[in-house]
Amino acid sequence: MRLEFQRRDAGIARMRHMSMATLTLQTCAFVVLAVAALHAQTLEQAETLWKAKRYDAANESFRVLVVAHPKNPDYKVRWGRLLLERFNREDAATLFHEAIEIKKNHAGALLGLAIVAADGFEAKAVEFAEQALAADPKLTEARVLLARLALEDNDPQKAGEQADKALAILPQALDAMAVRASIDWLNDRTDTPWIGRILENDPRYGDAYALGGHFLILNRRYEEGIRFYRKALELKPDLWSARSQLGVNLMRLGQDDEAREQLEQCYANHYRDAATVNSLRLLDSYKNYVTFRTGNTILKLHKKEADLLRPYFEAELKRAITTYQKKYAFKLDRPVQLEVYPDHEDFAVRTMGLPGLGALGVTFGYVVAMDSPSGRKPGSFHWASTMWHELSHVYVLSATQHRVPRWFTEGMAVYEETEVSSEWGDRLDAQVIGALKHKKLLPVTELDRGFVHPSYPSQVVVSYYQAGRICGFIAHEWSYAKLLAMMHDFGANMTTPDVIQKELALTPEEFDKRFFAALDAETKKVVDGFEDWHKGVKEVAGLARSNDWQQVLDKSNGIRDIYPDYVEAGNLYEFRADAYAALNNKPAAIGELEQYARMGGRNPETLKRLATLLAEAGKNSEAARALDRLNFIDLVDEELHRRLGDLWMADNNVEGAIREYRAALAEKPIDLAASHYNLARAYRRANRPDVARDELLAALEEAPGFRPAQKLLLEIMQSEQGK
Repeated sequence: MRLEFQRRDAGIARMRHMSMATLTLQTCAFVVLAVAALHAQTLEQAETLWKAKRYDAANESFRVLVVAHPKNPDYKVRWGRLLLERFNREDAATLFHEAIEIKKNHAGALLGLAIVAADGFEAKAVEFAEQALAADPKLTEARVLLARLALEDNDPQKAGEQADKALAILPQALDAMAVRASIDWLNDRTDTPWIGRILENDPRYGDAYALGGHFLILNRRYEEGIRFYRKALELKPDLWSARSQLGVNLMRLGQDDEAREQLEQCYANHYRDAATVNSLRLLDSYKNYVTFRTGNTILKLHKKEADLLRPYFEAELKRAITTYQKKYAFKLDRPVQLEVYPDHEDFAVRTMGLPGLGALGVTFGYVVAMDSPSGRKPGSFHWASTMWHELSHVYVLSATQHRVPRWFTEGMAVYEETEVSSEWGDRLDAQVIGALKHKKLLPVTELDRGFVHPSYPSQVVVSYYQAGRICGFIAHEWSYAKLLAMMHDFGANMTTPDVIQKELALTPEEFDKRFFAALDAETKKVVDGFEDWHKGVKEVAGLARSNDWQQVLDKSNGIRDIYPDYVEAGNLYEFRADAYAALNNKPAAIGELEQYARMGGRNPETLKRLATLLAEAGKNSEAARALDRLNFIDLVDEELHRRLGDLWMADNNVEGAIREYRAALAEKPIDLAASHYNLARAYRRANRPDVARDELLAALEEAPGFRPAQKLLLEIMQSEQGK
């Protein structure tokens, strides 16, 4: 995801400031004078300043060199590498492109672009690195980068081959040896001989352990990754990139005090990349949060919405833990910590530097961070589905000691969402339909790559869908028990091919053939009919605009069932409900909207409309269930809670009414007196007169002349006197 990072202070600026193409003539004249004054400026001097960590002086030296020698691509490339090291990817990439305009096959420039792409987990990193090697076959740094990218894709064989090729060119390539050591560490071979060879060459080469830490974190082995970053700093205390990652990952595990200490050290020593600066800003904001603890949960909420969210989040958190403990036959050995962020940018800081993540939730061992319903457009976010998804990760990762491929843990989480309720989880969308049509799904042994280095914009979304359907397919064809057996096999460090062969008695190729055949058969109707469906929806929308309601029904009758999963804006369920309502057939309108809800429709206004129609038909229980769906979608809605409280009071669900009236009150409505009064009525019905009296007094404090509150208070007092 692309994030716009705010700076911790206003004094941090990009080093380059502007590209040479944007310099005014006046500025150029000034720089020419500077060049004349610094005629002895050389590349060697700039590099020496850089090596001495005099970054501002080195930056200025490169600026002078590039102005004096605008057609020298080497100067642009080296300047770009300095900027890349000092957290300015955008301007570095511009310099690399400028160098390529001067010399098309400049190996260093192509390598620079590969590094920029790799930092963003972009698939083009491989392409650029291969182009760099074509320009310079002995460029070991490009070969090592290919090794790293392969290992990020969970392909240790390819990673080892690329590292060996680098070592064949340069036997003392420490970064290639570090890749080899990382492969061993990921396979729990702690006695790898590669670290010995590395330290013989450079006893302070903490970068090797830092690289190992990078891959462990990427594989969600956070506690091990932290240990490796500590080892890196034992060898090289001023390896600020490792110290920053240590701080970030301590923070991810909830160890905020030490995280701040490590990150402050980086900041004080002018290591101020986005992860460091924004993590410190987020730590600064934690004073605005409140923490609630129970026996097996820790819930961290922003003070401004804690009263509203806590009852819902705490109850759902406990329900998920109870369910998963039984399903996975595994008990967690510590509480789960759930952090809920009303500001999406704060949540986004938690995911920086991690690939393949949606912008909804993320799991770090026993710590889960996620968006708050208040941080999302109403109807766009099902917070309970996200919570269950992330808590599945907590169990699968813990049960396997974090030794599980990304496709499997994501697939299990997607599968578990829809197992909670058929209305939950993401629906089949146009991006996935396009991928199915054009055969863009990956073989199961390569599926991790779709999460880490997507080769087209929607591939992460498609990979989530595919992984979830794979787990569903296994559960249906073999049993859920097979999924659990596979989970434990992965925990024993078995590979995807070996696990599939052992548990399903198939080669990965045979499995892919069966899975794709079943998926194609299941989705054939929507894939083949998608264009007809799209044209039909446009035609129905036009008829609706003309109020030609019978034609809306006639034309949409068969079209809707081509793609029944579609419940977004402009869906046929709502068009048909409008038509039935206009033709005074309210039962049929209710039927369409109920089907919309069953298919996972989340538009708050549509679900409220369903509730209104049901209530008008005298179906209060069904109306309450329709509104209760919205508690998982749009909690920040005082009207919802008040209406649902009224319905549950009418249906004698007193505890539900209390929860809803309390939620309405937590949103600080305009009419506080009425909200306190409603809550008092519910408490009285629950035979809790003391609490009811307190609420009535609060109502009268807001509105001393509020007659209903006066009357109810008098009734309670008379009732108590008559006992």
